[in-house]
Amino acid sequence: MSIKFGTDGWRGIIAEDFTFDNVRICAQGIAHYLKQSGLTSKGLVIGYDTRFASEDFAATAAEVIAGNDIKIHLCLKPTPTPVISYTVLATKSAGAIIITASHNPGLWNGIKYRTQDGASAPGEVTSEIEENIAALSTRLKPRTTSPSVKRLPLEKALKRGVVDYLDPSSAYFKHLNQLINPESSSGQAIEELRQHRLKIIIDSMYGAGAGYFKMLLQGGNMEVSEINAERNPLFPGIQPEPIARNLARLSRLVVEQKADVGLATDGDADRIGIIDEKGNFLNQHQIFALLCLYLLEIRGERGAIIKTLTSTNMLFSLAKIFGVPVYETLVGFRYVAPLMLQKNALIGGEESGGYGFRGHIPERDGILAGLYFLDFMLKTGKTPSQLLDYLYSKVGPHYYDRVDVPISASRREKLVSRLASAFPNAIIGVKVTSVDTTDGFRFLLADDSWLLIRLSGTEPLLRIYAEAESEEKVKKLLTEGKMLANIKNQT
Repeated sequence: MSIKFGTDGWRGIIAEDFTFDNVRICAQGIAHYLKQSGLTSKGLVIGYDTRFASEDFAATAAEVIAGNDIKIHLCLKPTPTPVISYTVLATKSAGAIIITASHNPGLWNGIKYRTQDGASAPGEVTSEIEENIAALSTRLKPRTTSPSVKRLPLEKALKRGVVDYLDPSSAYFKHLNQLINPESSSGQAIEELRQHRLKIIIDSMYGAGAGYFKMLLQGGNMEVSEINAERNPLFPGIQPEPIARNLARLSRLVVEQKADVGLATDGDADRIGIIDEKGNFLNQHQIFALLCLYLLEIRGERGAIIKTLTSTNMLFSLAKIFGVPVYETLVGFRYVAPLMLQKNALIGGEESGGYGFRGHIPERDGILAGLYFLDFMLKTGKTPSQLLDYLYSKVGPHYYDRVDVPISASRREKLVSRLASAFPNAIIGVKVTSVDTTDGFRFLLADDSWLLIRLSGTEPLLRIYAEAESEEKVKKLLTEGKMLANIKNQT
């Protein structure tokens, strides 16, 4: 098979595409990249999530990297992606291999690669790795691993000191203290957060973020309970993506238990989902804008905002109010991260619910985003729904939704050809002012609403997005988007 890195890593069906042999080939391709880049002396971090056999795939990757005489820091237990990414900086390593398929269903697993700044590997890096993998794959013999794939059994690697185990949480927690309150000389910012009275319910979605919010927040006046915190690679009843349709139980419990807020993290905890005190889901665009408002108004910080083209127009309004620039990129944090570093950006984010922050790794962190949101609530004394009303008092109401439709490879090609051949002059009776084909087909309308039709870079899905000033208009835009894509009877 051809191993290709999408917007955030390579993913495949376990035992079909994502096999031990393919993981070894991928790891050897990364080892070659480190040698080509002169980074072997810095070593590598390897971590994994809670999916089926993730620890075994991580051990397999470690054996290959160790076989190439590259030092490995191997995580002791399932660890969130942002924690692993920060560990790259804490250990001054060359990067990280993370065994995870993020928010994909349980049949999937994958590999994310992080560079030495803790960021998603940019296209030029993954292209080199893919070339190395392709060269190795051509030398494969039937049912054997390529002789060019080097291996050192994990037990021997541990004895030789090429591999060591580490628990990265303590260094990460210490760093979070500084981020929550940079002026706190005692490093007790999270301890101060704990002393406030809030009732919080956490949904870890059976993922690697299980236990993290409880470890950070319990022990003071906060009441923190957690659901779906056990390891279950089947992700029963849900897909581990923190969006409304997967958070019905959390929503119900927030209302029943009269909690102040519900927080959810995805399979590898780099995304955040939030349920307000009324049981309503705050969508990803609302959270992105609220986090920007928190940083700009409550903390008084200034800096660029980096958004993907699927993100909300509310960010342009906030940027105008506070006098900061906005830069727009393709979908994927591998495009967001370089701009965050280049512009020393205050925040970078995307429609999927992942947000990165200045002073931290240029990468999504659902745990830090959740802490910042709690601090926003406490600093203002407002509930989540009141915060949303406050945001809308500044930028006006904005509504958003997305439809995901499974699509085959053959249909993908036909769809792109059909959409490229003719653009509509109007959608739902509103003039199309421009069409952006940077990443899919985004139709910008005269009333500042928009419709986007694009193919997922990580899954065999067609995604249709819309934002407008009313829920009714969003529904109409999505219906029109399905008609343009020739999709029928999809909800």
